[in-house]
Amino acid sequence: MNLNMHFKCLFIQSDGACMKLWGRDFGKAVVVGGLLLASALAAVDALAAKRDFEMNIEDTRITLVEKQQFHTFAYAGQVPGPLFYVDEGDEITVNVNNMTALPHTIHWHGMLQRGTWKNDGVPGVTQDAIKPGDSFTYKFIAEPSGTMWYHCHVNVNEHVTLRGMWGPFIVRPKKPTALEKTVTKEYVLMLSDWDSKWAAKPGFGGVPGDNYDYFTINGKSYPDTQPIRVKKGDVVRLRLIGAGDLVHSIHMHGHVSIIAFKDGFPLVNPIRGDTVLVGPGERYDVIFTADNPGRWMIHDHVDTHTMNGDRPMGGIMTTIEYDEIRNDENWYEWKGKKFTPNFYYEESLKKGPGIYTNDVFKGQAIQ
Repeated sequence: MNLNMHFKCLFIQSDGACMKLWGRDFGKAVVVGGLLLASALAAVDALAAKRDFEMNIEDTRITLVEKQQFHTFAYAGQVPGPLFYVDEGDEITVNVNNMTALPHTIHWHGMLQRGTWKNDGVPGVTQDAIKPGDSFTYKFIAEPSGTMWYHCHVNVNEHVTLRGMWGPFIVRPKKPTALEKTVTKEYVLMLSDWDSKWAAKPGFGGVPGDNYDYFTINGKSYPDTQPIRVKKGDVVRLRLIGAGDLVHSIHMHGHVSIIAFKDGFPLVNPIRGDTVLVGPGERYDVIFTADNPGRWMIHDHVDTHTMNGDRPMGGIMTTIEYDEIRNDENWYEWKGKKFTPNFYYEESLKKGPGIYTNDVFKGQAIQ
């Protein structure tokens, strides 16, 4: 038996006797003491996984692009933080250790926290903030399903916007939609923005009047992002997460996509288009068929978000590269670029539930 799994039980009262029924699927209706148990009750008796995780918060120096660095309070020493990939209904336990000199929490953005409101991660409302050197254990049920994320809720204006305290939290549904069943590749893109004048000043910044001058996908600015590699016929899912303070207008060239999910929930009437606005805290799942071999841009159409400082052709930009197309033209920006897989957690998402760190996002520890 998998020790990470446990049985739930159903108690039936009949003629004053309390009986416990075990099992995963009753299948046909069962009669107990004259009481008909319909197969619809099988869901109550379903197996649920218990998933226990441990994560540190660490002072970490990361590089956005070239020489532009930032002092962050990074989950597991990386930005974005580790990918949590779980199943809907799983019982989640996360022990968090604060290794920094400032207080922090984790808000599990999108989780309903039914009966577990003290695990919602808001200081002064649901818990006392995790003080330096202390730990806190979060326990909750993973519901609902979809593209979620987690972030600090202490001084969110600084800790989330400028200190990289965010990561993806993906909940696999019990009943996927017909469209998502067709997906062959999926990628997580967390969008954020940074003001370089606060880069080396932890404890400050994230205030009205800040001038954001660096913009990132998964903590990196173009050209230090990575291509999205596909082959003709792939059905591709982009999980877009607004982790920063600004609205980003994500435009894809050469394809018509389906905006299929909003904040994890399937849209009754999916929207076809080539541009989607992603606001702070929002998530959109965009699905497209790779039916037009070539080399295509995906970028923020807020034009000032495609700059690195005062230099153009940076920020929130990447490319779709088809396997069928050669990439050896001398003028191609990424000719000879060393490809680093899993930049979008695309490899981790193939492995099933777990917590996945990523060396691509690791920074340098600050003592």
